Amino acid sequence: MEDGDTTEDAAVVPVASGDGDGDALGFPHSSRHRDPEEEFPQELLRNTKASLENIVAEILSLKSHPKPKPLLTLRLRELLTQTFLHFVTLRQANRSILLEEERARTETERAKAPLERTAQQLHNLVYEKSHYAKAIKACSDFKSKYPDIEVASEDEFFRDAPRNMKDAVLSNHSEHNLVLKRLNFELFQRKELCKLHDKLEQTRKILLETIANRKKFLSSLPSQLKSLKKASLPVQNQLGVQHTKKLKRHHSAGLLPPPLYVIYSQLLAQMEAFGESIDMEIIGSVKDAQSFARHQAYKDTGISTSAESYKLENDVPDEDGQRQSKRSRRFQGKESLDQAGMFQNHPLAVNLHVYDNEVSDLESAKLVTLKFEYLMQLNIICVGIEASNDGPENDILCNLFPDDTGLELPHQSAKLIVGEATMFNGDRTSRPYKWAQHLAGIDFLPEVAPLLLVSRETSSDSGEDVIHSLSQYRQHNQLQTILQKIRSRAKAKLSLQ
Repeated sequence: MEDGDTTEDAAVVPVASGDGDGDALGFPHSSRHRDPEEEFPQELLRNTKASLENIVAEILSLKSHPKPKPLLTLRLRELLTQTFLHFVTLRQANRSILLEEERARTETERAKAPLERTAQQLHNLVYEKSHYAKAIKACSDFKSKYPDIEVASEDEFFRDAPRNMKDAVLSNHSEHNLVLKRLNFELFQRKELCKLHDKLEQTRKILLETIANRKKFLSSLPSQLKSLKKASLPVQNQLGVQHTKKLKRHHSAGLLPPPLYVIYSQLLAQMEAFGESIDMEIIGSVKDAQSFARHQAYKDTGISTSAESYKLENDVPDEDGQRQSKRSRRFQGKESLDQAGMFQNHPLAVNLHVYDNEVSDLESAKLVTLKFEYLMQLNIICVGIEASNDGPENDILCNLFPDDTGLELPHQSAKLIVGEATMFNGDRTSRPYKWAQHLAGIDFLPEVAPLLLVSRETSSDSGEDVIHSLSQYRQHNQLQTILQKIRSRAKAKLSLQ
């Protein structure tokens, strides 16, 4: 009876009209038409389940505690009605959940299509990227013969290449076509260079043969020249062309100390430029001069030599082919201040032969021979008449210029070295004249100003005397004036004799 009552009560449940099954029962079934305040299907399902559990618990409680039958029946019907309603709600919630799941599945399928297309595109791009990367790496790793060839630049190609090479079409690609044409032009140039190389090799062989023949000739040339030189000596003496003698002089002049070299060069220039009737010769030991030059070079560079004192060696043939006697002398150092050390001369000296310019015969026109020597310790030039034993009163060089007797040292540094010792007296004909120092390029200041000397010697203050004295002083280093004075004095002395 209770079950039948329950069925009848369930049949009288009102049903509302609607479009769907869920709507007919008055419960929402889709979230598309759900009121924002309504519960979600999952929450509704959870609440309905809890309600059903409470109803079942109450029914079990009613059966376990008997009550009056009318009240029990009424309460059971109410609980049964609520149970059916909750089952309907469960069905509606289940349907809503299924519809929501279907809609989500549909939307997922609808969104999955573009995602798959995008993934496919990404996969294609990655594959294409890897393909291009492999192609680029293969191209970059490719080794051809072209990079190892030094090809002419494009400017040189367009400037120097033949026209048929410029107009040739070897490839459809413009850049590749240009590279091929440049390679052809490089091949053309190298072939031409090979031809030129072969030609130059032939020329080189010919030149090597010519050089070998000339070397062979040059190796035998010194002996031929030596014999020719000996054969030409009589002709040179006959014609007056002393070429061999001149070469020996120039070689010896290179060993002269600087002051003597200046004198020699000025005399030679005067003779060649103005045709002076003079002649020079360099006397002394050439071998000693060479040894002295080496000694000075070692001394200047700071290299110590085994020989502290320099020893002269004389065993060298002179200009006439005769050998001088071997003698040994020692150059004493600067520390020695004795008079013998102060008169130490350089191994070489310069002889000046002065001739009369009015006589054509040189043998009879010889007036005087001057000998220029260099005192190394005092750095002065001494001049004397060769083979002259006359006293100073008859010496033609004494007072050649005013106040130049040659008895005093010409500059203060030499006087400080010597001190109060008497260096030059009447016994020595070779003296350090001031004009000789000027001629050798040894310039120094006089002890007293020339103007002061002029003002003391002359009682009058006329300007003409001062100018005349100054002009004479300035002529001390003029070679032409010196030669004129020496020549005039030598002529006067000869006329007196």
